[in-house]
Amino acid sequence: MRRIPYSYALASLLVLVLVIWLAFGDFQRFQTTAPETSATENESAPRVEVVIQHSTPYIPRQIIQGQLTAERETILRANVAGFVAEKPIVQGGMVAQGETLLVLDNEALPERLQQAQDELAVAQAEYAGAQNLRRRELISQPELLRLQSALSASAAQVAQLQKQLNDTRPTAPFEGVLDRVQVELGDLLQPGEEWGRLIDDRRLTGTAWVSQQQVGELSVGLPVTARLLNGNTLTGEVSHISSRAEESTRTFYIEVTLDNPGRQRLAGGSAEFTVTLPPRQVHTLSPALLSLNEPGQLAVKHVVDDNQVAQSAVTLVSADIERAYVTGLPDPLHLITLGAGLVEPGETVTPVPAEEAHSNETLPSAQEGGHAPVN
Repeated sequence: MRRIPYSYALASLLVLVLVIWLAFGDFQRFQTTAPETSATENESAPRVEVVIQHSTPYIPRQIIQGQLTAERETILRANVAGFVAEKPIVQGGMVAQGETLLVLDNEALPERLQQAQDELAVAQAEYAGAQNLRRRELISQPELLRLQSALSASAAQVAQLQKQLNDTRPTAPFEGVLDRVQVELGDLLQPGEEWGRLIDDRRLTGTAWVSQQQVGELSVGLPVTARLLNGNTLTGEVSHISSRAEESTRTFYIEVTLDNPGRQRLAGGSAEFTVTLPPRQVHTLSPALLSLNEPGQLAVKHVVDDNQVAQSAVTLVSADIERAYVTGLPDPLHLITLGAGLVEPGETVTPVPAEEAHSNETLPSAQEGGHAPVN
């Protein structure tokens, strides 16, 4: 009997197996009951990465550019005409309040004043005698009034000469530095002519202009640190905030008072003022997690009860390229740090802690609609 070749037998066997598989291999699709599904397939809610975050205290600051002036500064002017006779205080010298700064030629004012004082004494004696005579009706009332008028005129002449004599020796209205003297001995000064400047720079006044958005957070008494161009700093506080904005710029004028114990020569220069605002509770997060809600406000998506997504409007306190400080969020906050771009407010999600999500690596990436993780 002729034997069947081995190759033919193997091919026939493979054909037989293929026919059997085609006949019975896909029988499950004809079953009346559905196959069991895994728990993962039943989870239809999208998964998001969540971080539980608590608010922290934050001290906001405003940085304003401004100018420095001496707290008290006055231009010295002549009240009477006269030649400069003496300069008792050198330029740049320290002076006390009431100290004589300049001496002008008095044009015999002391002698004229003495004469007027003698005439005043005579007028006083005549008026006193006339009063006695009037009580005895030995002189008329008009005569008494004439003597009283002469007494008043003599008193006015004495006061006028005394003032002129004082004006020839101008004194310091306050303690400070005689910063500038513009006259020399023998110069003739006319009334109203400027001859010097007196500065009290133990305290400085900083002036600046702030915008309408900034002025609402400022109040008198807030601490201020002034950073000078040489890197040094001075401390003080806000002393004045204008109640009305400048029409041309819509900015508000403010003043800060700064201590200058070392009497550094800073008046007239510029400085950077850092105003420390009252502390507040904020949440710190990545700027990438900020979005806009329907009214166009800045908002943050987070998870609330029953694993539903909420979008809360926030107020931006401060921000840089790495982090944003916001208020208006609940505490504690279940912040969505990944997958926020794939879900909408009111939608039910499956929150996954950030640690578990990073170990499983099953969440959508930021390029797929999520956001960068919080810093």
